[in-house]
Amino acid sequence: MRANAAVVSLGILLASAGAWAQGNPQTQDVSSTQPHALSSSPDYAAVYCSDFVTDEKLPEDLRLISGEESNIKVVFARGDLVFLSKGSSQGVKVGDRFSVVRPETDPTRFQWFKWQGKLMKAMGTLYVDAGHLEVVNVQPNISTARVTFSCAYMQRGDIVRPMQERPSPPFKPASQFDIFAPVSGKPVGMLVTGKQFSQLYGRYSTVYVNLGSNQGAKVGDYYRIFRYQGSMSETAPNTEGYQYQLYGFGSTPVKYKWNDLPRELLGEGIVISVSPNSSTIYVTYSRMDMYAGDYAEIE
Repeated sequence: MRANAAVVSLGILLASAGAWAQGNPQTQDVSSTQPHALSSSPDYAAVYCSDFVTDEKLPEDLRLISGEESNIKVVFARGDLVFLSKGSSQGVKVGDRFSVVRPETDPTRFQWFKWQGKLMKAMGTLYVDAGHLEVVNVQPNISTARVTFSCAYMQRGDIVRPMQERPSPPFKPASQFDIFAPVSGKPVGMLVTGKQFSQLYGRYSTVYVNLGSNQGAKVGDYYRIFRYQGSMSETAPNTEGYQYQLYGFGSTPVKYKWNDLPRELLGEGIVISVSPNSSTIYVTYSRMDMYAGDYAEIE
């Protein structure tokens, strides 16, 4: 499918918005993170603000129900006090730590490549990582928590879950990337969508791939990202037949199809979280623009 200029522009806007959210000091604990500093492993924000896709039903018995200054506030962020729907009678204690998430749907509902809708449905629901809480006061059926870390705004009705530590797997040197690497023979998936439903990716992007623990993916794996030249199912704007002729500037006597030519290796990313049928990758190296619909194989 060819992506028209207006849609590509929207993808660039969404990608830019994702980068702003991760780097905005108003929504991020800047004392504990250094955004976009590619050192030995993904930083705190890259890991805990990556969002995630899962087909497993999350428990919804604990919710953020309100907060201080609720007469004027519709959202809450780092430093705010918020109120939770359980207290000491339900086992909540001072010092308990929680993460806040909420489901998110694509506001555009535009299908960027041929199978995107079906793949996304099979992967599950995209959940936003809103941030972290620590309980500071407990009453019988209500508890008060302070927002200690913000990835995005929090709002009434958000799902509150016990805090789970996420590993930060080590990077490998970008110099090891082989642009002529042979097929690995391991499972192949697609870049289905990105953080905030972005469709255009580069280094430091967060992307969701339709390979999970059921397909053998695990945290710390590397995905090699690639594209077939001439395939019309991709979202990179193209013209039919461009692999053997383009705008009248030369042509070959034989028509070469996408499966006649070497694949084009675009970059790679490291897996930072996994669910049964989805994995979240953090792009560590990019030779050129990547789009939803490009392929990813486990290295």
